[in-house]
Amino acid sequence: MTWRLLSHDGVQDGLVALKLEGITALRFIGVDPNTEQGESPTVWVDDEKRELVFQGYKPGDHLMEQIDAIPAPDHALGIPDHEYAIRLPFSMIPNIRKACDAADELG
Repeated sequence: MTWRLLSHDGVQDGLVALKLEGITALRFIGVDPNTEQGESPTVWVDDEKRELVFQGYKPGDHLMEQIDAIPAPDHALGIPDHEYAIRLPFSMIPNIRKACDAADELG
């Protein structure tokens, strides 16, 4: 499958918005400032689906065992097959706040 860039809105306040044919528009918010280039946890805002999109570290077996064992109010144990847990370092908090602010602007 090949993707074609339809538009690039440039960089504004550190945000990049790209529209690719066949892909919902995502606004790049930021990457973890403490990781090497190309390997960073990342956050985007999907304006059309009204979602935050995260790239993070895969959980190890120990973390998944903890998630499977710790009950959450009004929630089944474990993670459903259609969901996944990711890990994000605290250094991503400023970027997550930017993403939340961008989502709030959508109303």
